[in-house]
Amino acid sequence: MHLDIPLLKNICETPGAPGFEQRIRQLVIQEIKPLVDHWEVDNLGNIIAVKHSLKNPKAKKVMIAAHIDEIGFIVKHIDEKGFIRFHPLGGFDPKTLTAQRVIVHGKKDLMGVMGTKPIHIMSPEEKTKLPKLTDYFIDLGMDEKEVRKYIAVGDPITRERTLVEMGDCVSCKSMDNRVSVFLLIETLRLLKEVPYDVYAVFTVQEEVGLRGAKVAAHQVNPDFGLALDATVAFDLPGADPHEQITSLGKGAAIKVVDSSAICDYRMVNYLKEIATKHNIPCQSEILTRGGTDTAGIQRMGENGAIAGAISVPTRYLHQVIEMAHQKDIQHSIQLLKAALEGMDAYDWSHKVNNIKT
Repeated sequence: MHLDIPLLKNICETPGAPGFEQRIRQLVIQEIKPLVDHWEVDNLGNIIAVKHSLKNPKAKKVMIAAHIDEIGFIVKHIDEKGFIRFHPLGGFDPKTLTAQRVIVHGKKDLMGVMGTKPIHIMSPEEKTKLPKLTDYFIDLGMDEKEVRKYIAVGDPITRERTLVEMGDCVSCKSMDNRVSVFLLIETLRLLKEVPYDVYAVFTVQEEVGLRGAKVAAHQVNPDFGLALDATVAFDLPGADPHEQITSLGKGAAIKVVDSSAICDYRMVNYLKEIATKHNIPCQSEILTRGGTDTAGIQRMGENGAIAGAISVPTRYLHQVIEMAHQKDIQHSIQLLKAALEGMDAYDWSHKVNNIKT
């Protein structure tokens, strides 16, 4: 299986800060239209696409969520010299922003640079402190009058980084979570018949509180659910084994816990059994900080859902660039496809395994 790198590149590079997902939403719609039986966009901006079971007109519902928004910023102030102050949309690692390019999306897209105080004039104390987001401004290379022709308070800002292949990996801004958007589209392309109705939901505003998934799950009311997202791979020099969470190249990550959800033990066991049955490399994920759409899927339907998540191990999360291993992406696609195709054959009852009472 070879990855469609041009499609992944297009998905990752297309802008879509939380609340401003118009461009990436349109791209996703164009890709999925021939792959599903029906699709619609709800009032919040989620894309809800359905692939119906051909076997069962009263099939159960499984919701798969991949968020289309990316961490970004919003213009808060334009000063008398044309410099922009901003507010974050999602969590950033500030130390990675110095002298990085961004795109301000106003009446037209304008390239800017994240500026801060030069090191040459910092005090010794300033040199030892980590920067804060409030230390930065955006320089468009224009005076105030020119900036205001195109940019206004409230315009979104995204990172400027193209996708490149690096060895066995791919690196770009917004791998979180565009890698999962790609994963879900490619899985829809591969699916033929499914035992349950599959609701492929491309959610909005995940980075600011799982907002899209909560609204979508309330509408879909799924019986089963899987979130797709990137997760931490701290398999780097200086990392202790217990800090790593996941490692690149060791397979799809099956989530057990994150800070917003405890995955249903039945879904965790099912995914592990499917991975074993189909010889798909996998690893367990316990993410001690950071939540995902898993929580929204699990809780917001009328009866709750048997929910879990498949994650793509990713280095440098919430920094200027992020990196994933091509094999992990491939294995995540294989795991999701196999899980959706075999879901009706599993015993989902609350059975007790190896527990003495």
